[in-house]
Amino acid sequence: MRVANSAMSPGAILETAVYVALVTLLTLSASAYLLTRIGYFERISAHRRVPKSTIDNFFDRTMPSLTVLVPSYREEERVIRQTLLSAALQEYSNLRIVLLVDDPPSPSTESQREQLARARSLPLEVESSLREARLPFEQALKAFELAKADEAFADRPTLVQLAAHFDEAALWFEREAGSFPRVDHSDEFLATEFLGRMAEDLRMTAQATREAAEASGNGVSRRRVHQLYTRLVRIFQAELSSFERKQFASLSHEANKAMNLNSYLGLMGGNFSIVDSPGGQVLVPAGQRHADLVVPDSDYVLTLDADSVLLPEYCLRLVYFMEQPQNATVGVVQTPYSAYPNPASRIERIAGATTDIQHIVHQGMTSYGATFWVGANAVIRKRALEELEEREDEAGFTIRRFIRDRTVIEDTESSIDLRSRGWQLHNYPERLSYSATPPDFGALVIQRQRWANGGLVILPKLARLWRTRAKNAASHREILLRANYLASISWASLGLLLLLFYPFDGQLLSRFAVFTALPYFWAMSSDLRHVGYRWVDILGVYGFNLLLLPVNLAGTLQSAVQAIGGQKMAFARTPKVRDRTVAPLAFIALPVVLIVWSARTLTIDIDNSAYTHGAFASVNLAMTSYAVLAFIGVAPLVVDTVVNLKTFVYRPKEIPVQRPHVPHWASVLYVGSSDPEEVERSAPLAVALAADDQVAQREPSFEGSLRGFDLGPPSRKSSAGPAMPKRRPRPAGRSQPVVAEQD
Repeated sequence: MRVANSAMSPGAILETAVYVALVTLLTLSASAYLLTRIGYFERISAHRRVPKSTIDNFFDRTMPSLTVLVPSYREEERVIRQTLLSAALQEYSNLRIVLLVDDPPSPSTESQREQLARARSLPLEVESSLREARLPFEQALKAFELAKADEAFADRPTLVQLAAHFDEAALWFEREAGSFPRVDHSDEFLATEFLGRMAEDLRMTAQATREAAEASGNGVSRRRVHQLYTRLVRIFQAELSSFERKQFASLSHEANKAMNLNSYLGLMGGNFSIVDSPGGQVLVPAGQRHADLVVPDSDYVLTLDADSVLLPEYCLRLVYFMEQPQNATVGVVQTPYSAYPNPASRIERIAGATTDIQHIVHQGMTSYGATFWVGANAVIRKRALEELEEREDEAGFTIRRFIRDRTVIEDTESSIDLRSRGWQLHNYPERLSYSATPPDFGALVIQRQRWANGGLVILPKLARLWRTRAKNAASHREILLRANYLASISWASLGLLLLLFYPFDGQLLSRFAVFTALPYFWAMSSDLRHVGYRWVDILGVYGFNLLLLPVNLAGTLQSAVQAIGGQKMAFARTPKVRDRTVAPLAFIALPVVLIVWSARTLTIDIDNSAYTHGAFASVNLAMTSYAVLAFIGVAPLVVDTVVNLKTFVYRPKEIPVQRPHVPHWASVLYVGSSDPEEVERSAPLAVALAADDQVAQREPSFEGSLRGFDLGPPSRKSSAGPAMPKRRPRPAGRSQPVVAEQD
């Protein structure tokens, strides 16, 4: 950098300061990436898989209970089925899977009613299929346990019979893979990489068992044979059910994923009666009464997005990791999800490339203690969640919050909360989970704008964490990487905007500033090859980021507004449908503006012989033009523009927010007001008070008011921080009772 005139004006000084700050922040982000990739390769090279027999020996007698929560909102049936199958066929016995259906309980159209009915029926349908497949293996295990044997090792007929059962299980997976409908590459992935891989593994085990039967010597112990029989039973042993929070007036109906999860988490470990009130059904603690709803507790919770797929050993290996004594302070473990391979569209392929690069980043951040919880597939220690619990009264009912819903990136904020309470977060160094990538620009806009929103709101929490923990170099590295993760989208987007549109003094522009970015781009191109892409895809990634510049800026603006005003932002769900999503007009118009501006800048630079800046403008012109043509397309761009203009001219009728329908008499009798506005405003309170009255009538021994219903068991939060978890007592048998049918 060169500054020729020492007598600089205040404007020039400010311009120089902004430019230096901008280059510094961009260099900081590039350095953070280089640092995390070093951590990634160190972890991958040092990782050694725990032998399967070691895990089986550890879980020989009992397994911690695990509940998989799958939040779903108007998802396609095939998308939910993929997720439920991958979760249900885990090699884990004490496993419950709950589909948290968040669709409106009274759909307005026939297609939505059919979609809701299919979502409700899917869990029982999958469980029925597994139960039928499990029966012969349960009988075989029982027969083996009852058989008398004086020897410690299995004889030849026993091993041959075991091999036959593994062949039978492999055949089941082969039939499922062959008949599985394959609409897109995500279906192909489940059929080949999950069902097909399981079939191949079971066939190999059967063959190895037959070879062991023919081998001389002691062979295989009866204990190991018992473990292998148990494995066959575990594969098909999951219990599935569904739950709808919107069926109950006493649960939060806030439109975000966090509160869908929180509503069920707050019920875990409780028994409830269902009380009819003027505003709908209300859940109240059953006490000594008959329980209409039983929600078992569990040692671990796995939050799994409805568009994600787990590989077969995900639950087994991650819970084994959590159960090791040295990991007693780990509150969350996960494998950062990867993108499904072989997508059909260019934009999905490049978006998937950025997802796979983020896998490297997240794995590398674990090397420095800077792991962030990714809510798509995290295994969470239930006791750690309980330490995050907050309770507040909403219209007469106690609402319990475990996962923060203050921002739309709820898992990111909860990561800081866990660290502030002494819990560790960990990324398991394997690729064991995959998730869908938006297939078109409109869906991608919704996802990436949500990702860009919220980081600035969380920064003050990170600052408080730094003040309490910044005692050594390791803590400084953690805070630096976390700060970069939260704020880099904001400062990188603002920085790129200034570089593109503000005419900085030519003396500030230096070739050395460009050269500092070369290691970053070289490393990323190398990493793209490492995860299965081409090195030249770095150009597509750069164009992709230019295309998302206005999207990231919009998310940054929303984050800044929320940080100043404190209000919650609406949770924008990423569409997971095959139909194309229309992109907002601003996000398809601004890339075109960028093309025109870059062409103008290039022309001016050529006239002024500013070749360094001209090279930058020419690259931006070429990459943005390519991104618009390849990732949006001319026809979709025109169609989306027309649809946006039509919507602007002919605004659709706004549907008012629906409040609980409460009869006028209920508000008059329980709230004490007949004013129409007051009746509408106090509708939720009337529901709670009417439920109070009914519970008191059912249970005469009750003293006092039930206003402020506490729908959960007593809080088990501890101020002592993480310690060795104590196994909660569980009923005898394979698992706790499932959610009861409503009477």
